[in-house]
Amino acid sequence: MLSVEGLHAGYGKVSALENVALNVEPGQIVCLLGANGAGKTTTLNCISGLVAATAGRIMFEGEDIGRLRVEEIVSRGIVQVPEGREIFTAMSVEDNLTLGAWRRWHRQRNREQLEHVYGLFPRLRERAAQLAGTLSGGEQQMMMIGRALMAKPKLLMLDEPSLGLSPILVQQVFDIIRTIHASGIAILLVEQNARVALDVSSYGFILENGEISLKGSAAELVRNPQVHEAYLGGGTATKADAAGHAATAH
Repeated sequence: MLSVEGLHAGYGKVSALENVALNVEPGQIVCLLGANGAGKTTTLNCISGLVAATAGRIMFEGEDIGRLRVEEIVSRGIVQVPEGREIFTAMSVEDNLTLGAWRRWHRQRNREQLEHVYGLFPRLRERAAQLAGTLSGGEQQMMMIGRALMAKPKLLMLDEPSLGLSPILVQQVFDIIRTIHASGIAILLVEQNARVALDVSSYGFILENGEISLKGSAAELVRNPQVHEAYLGGGTATKADAAGHAATAH
């Protein structure tokens, strides 16, 4: 479904990605792991068209999408839920959700999709008329995922969905991710919590300093001593990772 080959990207003269290659098959959950600043968000942003790659190829369902505009990529079926709480705080929950369908506007079908989202997130139905800025962090994350689902994605890209959430809410969010996956939507997941990411994924890639250092099935990565030490056993980021994070933040 998605094939990324030889991807290079940077910020000014600072290189963020070097020769990154990964793929996602239809209906698969793939996780992209790595320390802060390794290039995970930059990879998603390149796929979404938010960051221009300097080299490489991004193929989606057989089409090269590397030069398409962001809205054209969304129309093809790739939708990204960004890191953090990027919402319209002064708009209602329902208006935030409805905006997710702006590329495929159809009142009846949108209402049906909205009911589907409310079925996944009953709490959002309860707060439909509430201003989005008054929601808790967990509720805002649910709303962001729901907004993305309003676009009826073929590939859903999630950037740190557990960021800042309590363990109970993390479990709830990942239960929803499993439900979304069961409906047939492929998922590319960036997540700092490597344990839960590998638990929900079938395959994974590990980024270090902008390059893919390891890849394999989730079971293989869990058994890998290097992965266990760095990501499952409390490993720390390197100086190079910190430099990469600064470049990404810039």
